[in-house]
Amino acid sequence: MNKDISLTGYLQQYFGFSRFKGQQEEAVKSVLEGKNTFVLMPTGGGKSLIYQLPALLLDGTAIVISPLIALMKNQVDSIRGMQTEDYVAHFLNSSLSRAAIQEVKSDVQAGRTKLLYVAPESLTKEDNIEFLKNINISFYAIDEAHCISEWGHDFRPEYRRIRPIVEEIGQAPIIALTATATAKVQHDIQKNLGILDAEVFKASFNRANLYYEVRPKVKPESQIIRFIKQNEGKSGIIYCLSRKKVEEIAETLQVNGIKALAYHAGMDAATRSGNQDKFLMEEVDVIVATIAFGMGIDKPDVRFVIHYDIPKSLEGYYQETGRAGRDGGEGKCITFYSYKDIQKLEKFMHGKPVAEQEIGKQLLLDTVSYAESAICRRIILLHYFGETYKQGNCGNCDNCLNPKEQIEAKDEVVRALDAILEVNEKYKGEHIANILIGNKTAAIKSFKHYTLKSFGAGKDHDERFWNAVFRQSMIKGLINKDIENYGLLKVMPKGHEFLQSPTSFMLVKNHEYEEEEESSGSGGAPSGATGGDPALFAMLKDLRKKIAKRKNLPPFVIFQDPSLADMSIQYPITTEELQNIQGVGQGKAQRYGKEFLELIKKYVEENEIERPEDFVVRTVANKSKMKVFIIQSIDRKIPFEDIANAKGVEVREVISEVEAIVHSGTRLNIDYYVNDVLDEEHQEEVFDYFREAESDSVEEALAELGEDEYSEEDIRLMRIKFLSDMGN
Repeated sequence: MNKDISLTGYLQQYFGFSRFKGQQEEAVKSVLEGKNTFVLMPTGGGKSLIYQLPALLLDGTAIVISPLIALMKNQVDSIRGMQTEDYVAHFLNSSLSRAAIQEVKSDVQAGRTKLLYVAPESLTKEDNIEFLKNINISFYAIDEAHCISEWGHDFRPEYRRIRPIVEEIGQAPIIALTATATAKVQHDIQKNLGILDAEVFKASFNRANLYYEVRPKVKPESQIIRFIKQNEGKSGIIYCLSRKKVEEIAETLQVNGIKALAYHAGMDAATRSGNQDKFLMEEVDVIVATIAFGMGIDKPDVRFVIHYDIPKSLEGYYQETGRAGRDGGEGKCITFYSYKDIQKLEKFMHGKPVAEQEIGKQLLLDTVSYAESAICRRIILLHYFGETYKQGNCGNCDNCLNPKEQIEAKDEVVRALDAILEVNEKYKGEHIANILIGNKTAAIKSFKHYTLKSFGAGKDHDERFWNAVFRQSMIKGLINKDIENYGLLKVMPKGHEFLQSPTSFMLVKNHEYEEEEESSGSGGAPSGATGGDPALFAMLKDLRKKIAKRKNLPPFVIFQDPSLADMSIQYPITTEELQNIQGVGQGKAQRYGKEFLELIKKYVEENEIERPEDFVVRTVANKSKMKVFIIQSIDRKIPFEDIANAKGVEVREVISEVEAIVHSGTRLNIDYYVNDVLDEEHQEEVFDYFREAESDSVEEALAELGEDEYSEEDIRLMRIKFLSDMGN
């Protein structure tokens, strides 16, 4: 290292930057001086430079421990891109061939390699330990260090073994780096690595350019497509919790003309890294991924991060949203929230060790509080990471842009503090809320807490209200959650002062998120369908009646009520758009669509209606394989029982599928099966009934024709035959 060149000079020479960001320079100096160093900087804060620059300047090779193969490759490519020789940086992991491993080792032994990236698993291999014992190590850098802590959002047991292995290979300074860590996680990392004496560099967690919003999870696919179409050509990431959902969403986006690809750990490595490269090279705009994607992905212009599923912890959420707007430009972070998802996540925890379940529940509760709270999202996030956000309104989150009503809650805060103290600060928020609302849970019965003065003292409010009181009292510093002890609530000195002389406490009421209704599984149409636009709905019904009369068919054969209702919400004006209407397939759209489309188009123009932009949401029938199988089986005259057995379902489900196929306009000839079930006379009777019927209701048909004569299945089969023969 040339003493005549300043650090900024080296920064310019190696990385092309004219100045350091934030605390980078002080942290680099700490590493150069051989000190153990702990670096906590948000995503995009420039953590990697803190070990890369010293590695290039010091004698020997820096060992960088990194959790993901994709991340290592990304980092190595970027360093090589700034240097003249490739051998300056290498990675050593399971993706390399024998020959490639040999080449890496000889470059390291020759002292040419300045940075060697290894996975924690590779570090534990005996031959790698022997090899590393014989090289000059400048320092160890542990990237994504939060993986060490079981309180971190991405705990990896193998990270716990780093310290003993470092001792076996040979001592050198340790640099731990992470983008997210609460005080608890930070202490855990330093203790486990044996660097409690480390120089600590902490940047602010506030990313002022990021916009945070939580939306109710109602028709999320439509909302996502609408959002992406409004932000055409911008790069974005959509996170889902399951691989199956990743595949489904990616497919739905593709059929809606959006350049999107999937990424998850279940894909083969080549496809996965190929998809990642396409995203980095801007061949695709959107990556739909599980959380495996994005660690260290250095794409500065990600403009939005959408969470289809709520993350398991606020740390995970913060890290994932932190991949937006790393260049300081626009970054929109939108999360879909439904309490059902939280219940699913809780179910996943069953079967894990009790301590792990408790930690998981605590982390989840913080996420729920964040989602349901109506106070500034930044205040909550920064408070979680032990930082105080001074402004009352950040002007860049949904809660600040649309403030919710506030109520005076001085009296309620007093009741909450009294209840916490009455149980000697030995219980969690959930239990204290149950005491206040007077809910005799098993725990309250066994501790006889129904005898407390506080029991039922807050029954004028519900549990969610009391959770808001706890959360906002925490942010104001009146109480604290003792994370070491499973989140027991403790009253702080400020809380005791508040009890002595209560002052005004304005509480922001929580959000109440609407839930999406479960769709009915029956093949028949939902009853009582009503339109979005009553005038148009009535006109469509009149037109249907006219066409039905002309064709001598019952109206329901043309289009069913739910289809008309959907048309009056979506205003389709092309055949393609009509095919996206509930219960309308290609056949129906082409056979009956023309007059309906003309009517809607005229209505839209005359009334100057703005059609919903997300209208053309094409759906991928996840049952499409099943439908194709059924159509092919019926063509081959295979009995429904055999079709059901082949697919491991009930005959009723096969009939429901067939109903859906026929409703959307595909003609199926099921005579071979119906003839086995009903004789000719009975078939004619049901057929004639439907010819005259006002509706296609199975219940009404059974009441008219006699339940002793026909089963529900008979009527459904005949209704399919009738619709297929007459309508399709």
